[in-house]
Amino acid sequence: MSKRSIELIMSAVVVVAATLTAAVPANATSAGGTLTDVRVATHFDLSAGQMPENITLLPDGTAAVTFAASRQVAQVTPRGTTRVLATLPAPADGGINTPVLGFPLATGIVHTSDGTVYVLYATGTADLTGLWRLRSGQAPQRIAALPAAGLPNGLALDERGEQLYITDSVVGTVWTVPVTGGTPRAWSTAPELASTGFLGANGAKVHGGALWVTNLDQGTVLRIPIRAGNRAGAPRIKASGLTGIDDFAFTGRGDEILATLNGPNTVVRVRPDGTATTVLDATDGLQNPTSVALRGRDVYVLSAAYTTATDPNLLRARLRGHR
Repeated sequence: MSKRSIELIMSAVVVVAATLTAAVPANATSAGGTLTDVRVATHFDLSAGQMPENITLLPDGTAAVTFAASRQVAQVTPRGTTRVLATLPAPADGGINTPVLGFPLATGIVHTSDGTVYVLYATGTADLTGLWRLRSGQAPQRIAALPAAGLPNGLALDERGEQLYITDSVVGTVWTVPVTGGTPRAWSTAPELASTGFLGANGAKVHGGALWVTNLDQGTVLRIPIRAGNRAGAPRIKASGLTGIDDFAFTGRGDEILATLNGPNTVVRVRPDGTATTVLDATDGLQNPTSVALRGRDVYVLSAAYTTATDPNLLRARLRGHR
C-alpha cells in the first residue's frame, strides 16, 4: 500500500472519527487491578495499512485478525509473529464510495470449529461488499452479498444453529445468513440499531439465547432474544452511556463483558447491572481499541490507531480471579 493511500485513509478516518473522541464515560470508574500482566504483545505496520479491526481466537492457539485498511486477514502466533493469510480484492473504484469512511475495509471475523474463517468486507460496490469465507489452501470466496450502500461491521456465530449474524452500522440492520452462505435475511431493523450520524450497530456476540449488539453512536449494549425459527425478539438495552463503544467479549461471569471504547481510548468492564469500570487506557498502550477476545483468563485487545496514527498493536493481559 502506497504512502499516499495511507495518508488518504488516515485523513478520512480522522475526519469521521472526530465524533468518537470524548472523555471516559461518566459512569466508568477505575478498575483497581481487574487485569494483570498487561503488555503490548505485537506491533503492526501502520504504513502497510495494518490497522487491526477485529479478532477471533483459533483452536491452534493463534489469533486471526482483520486489517481494515489493507483489506487483509492475518494470523498472529502466541509469540507475536504476524503472517498474512489473504488479501481481499480491491474494488475497481478504489473504494471511494464506501459509506461513511470512503475506503474499503475488512471488518468482522469469526471461525467455526473446523477452522473455516468468515470475514466481512465493505467496499461501497455491489460486486464485493458482503460475507467472505476463507479455507486453508483456497482463495477467499464471497458467499453472501450485502448492500453496497451499507457497512457490514460486526459478525457473530451461532454454531449450534449454523447461523451467522451481521450488523450493518449504516443501515441499522442485523442480517442473518447460514454458514453455508446464500441470500441474507434482515433479522432485525429495530430503531435501537440505528446510527445517529456516524456508525450505529457494531459489535455482535451470541450469548445466552440472544444476540448481543453494541451501538457506537448511541453508546449502548443491546440484548436481542433469538426466538424459535430464528426470529428476533424485542431489543433490551443492557448498558448505556458508553461513548464510542465498538466491540466486546463476555468474561465467563454471566452477562459481564469487556468492551472497547474507541475514541475514549479505553477498555471497560461492564457488569450485568450496566455499571462500567475502566480496566485499560492509553497508559497501557491502547491506540483506539477496536476489539477484544478472551481465551480462558487470557485477554486480547486490538488497537487500530485510527486517530492516534502511532502504534496499531495487539495488547495481552490476564483476567484476575477468572474461573
